[in-house]
Amino acid sequence: MKKSITILFCVLLSIPSFAQKTEIIVIGNIHQPVPNYNSDTILTILKSIKPDFLLQEIDSSFFNDDFTFKNPPKENEGLASVQYIHNNPKTKMRPFDFEGRNEYRKINGFNPTEGLAIKLLDSLYKKNKLTKSEAAIYKKYNDLLEPLKIAASKDAKSFNNSSNDKICEERQYYQYHKLLSIMQERSEFSNTYYTKANGEKISYLKGFQLASEFWDLRNQTMAKNILHIAEENPGKRIVVLTGFMHRYFIVRELQKQTENNTNIIIREFYN
Repeated sequence: MKKSITILFCVLLSIPSFAQKTEIIVIGNIHQPVPNYNSDTILTILKSIKPDFLLQEIDSSFFNDDFTFKNPPKENEGLASVQYIHNNPKTKMRPFDFEGRNEYRKINGFNPTEGLAIKLLDSLYKKNKLTKSEAAIYKKYNDLLEPLKIAASKDAKSFNNSSNDKICEERQYYQYHKLLSIMQERSEFSNTYYTKANGEKISYLKGFQLASEFWDLRNQTMAKNILHIAEENPGKRIVVLTGFMHRYFIVRELQKQTENNTNIIIREFYN
């Protein structure tokens, strides 16, 4: 009897999906090289983690059929990934972004209307044309950027933690909900238009509303894509390379979707 139990236990341990958890490690990054953070910084982190998969914040159009980059990358994440895979060829790359992201923005007209709407709001603020409550909201929106700048000037752990995630979440809430509430009350945004490439006009208000909706849609889609890759590759260590402003949303969605899945672990790169 004891011998049978021992054999069964050994068989179960030999099955990767039973014996080994799937790890998802979401690393928030600064896309462009700065003195304290560049591709070498990411490469050092990757060497310590030893990932099986490196997920990139781009869509499939940037990849060849074998999931190599069509063009040499220019951002920190891509540069570090290419160098890491050169020395660790068994590691695989995959895209996880919303498919056709940039074209979707242009077709729907919220690129560049989102930026134009914020520029108009900033102008109204500086000219003291906002109400007291509107000005307070816009000031808070700007003030929330300061602690993020400080975190981004330090090491990677400083902007990859739950405290910084909360600031990112609040900042994005102010951008896509509180600023939108101002624009919905002011005629300047519903009466100012941008002409799209196809000749159609879109108001600054409508463009900003679409951008707000897309922020949620894009992040939810990215989390879904990450989870799909994780479920297709049980027992693997998956590193997600994203901009650190997206991190809070992606981590939150992944935790929500894996709440009852004991085979997937969401962890930090330094744990």
